[in-house]
Amino acid sequence: MRPLVVIVFAISLLLSCESQGPSAVTPVFVQKGGDVLLNVNADVPEDFYFVEWNFKITDILVRFPSGGEPLVSAGYAERFEFPEKKYSVKLKNLKEADSGVYTAKVVSLQGDQILAQYNVTVQDPVSPVELTVISVDSRSSECDLTVTCRTQDSHINSIFRCHYQTCSQEGGKQSEVTTSGASLHVYLSSSSIICNHSNKVSRTEDIEIIGHLCPLPDDPKKHGSNVNVTAVTVTILILVLIGLTSLGLFCYYRKRKNYKRESIENTVYEILQVVTTAQPLDQSPTDDASGLSPTSTYCLVGPHPGPPDPDKTRDTSVPESLYATVERPAMSLNN
Repeated sequence: MRPLVVIVFAISLLLSCESQGPSAVTPVFVQKGGDVLLNVNADVPEDFYFVEWNFKITDILVRFPSGGEPLVSAGYAERFEFPEKKYSVKLKNLKEADSGVYTAKVVSLQGDQILAQYNVTVQDPVSPVELTVISVDSRSSECDLTVTCRTQDSHINSIFRCHYQTCSQEGGKQSEVTTSGASLHVYLSSSSIICNHSNKVSRTEDIEIIGHLCPLPDDPKKHGSNVNVTAVTVTILILVLIGLTSLGLFCYYRKRKNYKRESIENTVYEILQVVTTAQPLDQSPTDDASGLSPTSTYCLVGPHPGPPDPDKTRDTSVPESLYATVERPAMSLNN
């Protein structure tokens, strides 16, 4: 009899395992104080006895009898809601103690069958995070930044290096798991340093822009193009200044030349002409001293014709002479 009992027990255990079938556990993360929806998507046999939800396999939370109203265990009466979908439940106001595996199963003549399983993890929201710049080492084209990313219970340090506009993370820690199970991560994104503190249900972050901490010159290629543009601009300005200076000098000398010409034309020069009235050669000397020498000397004064103008025909007529009488003393006869 004993071998027969062992065989029957083994067959029943095998059938029980086959009836449960494979079932994947779905992970679910819920923030503390939130709600979780536990759905049943599998088909339920028509000749079942009941469907129930268990917590950690042993604790019965709610049972759905075939054709009856759901029965909720004591302590969960105010925390369950029942959506329109059959055998699905919503558990409200979760606490950390509510973390664990929730299993929905159906009990029928064929045995127990698992319909759904959820591994629920209840987490607190993460604490704020702070990003602090410890030191800055700046040179002509490079800049090194040492930063610390800190939370209430953990911190990490990291080093960032920038060459012109290209930055990279060179040393220190990039991430770690905090004592509360959250992730602390510091990284580079779009020329900004980001310190991130997160878990599956919440996240906080602090950002520092590298340009505000570590001013850098422009990229050499970009800088070279700017230099070319500047050189062209300076060259054009110099040429314009030279042109304006030359034009100014030309106008100045031309005006000065015209002024000198006008001064020469308006100047009256004295032309001295000595006109001597002498005694005729065949006249004999007399006692009159005035007849021994010229009696009058004339000085002719007239306008100077000025330099010839090539574009103007010079007037060849003799200008009217101006005479001035100059008295000469009479010569003595003894001489």
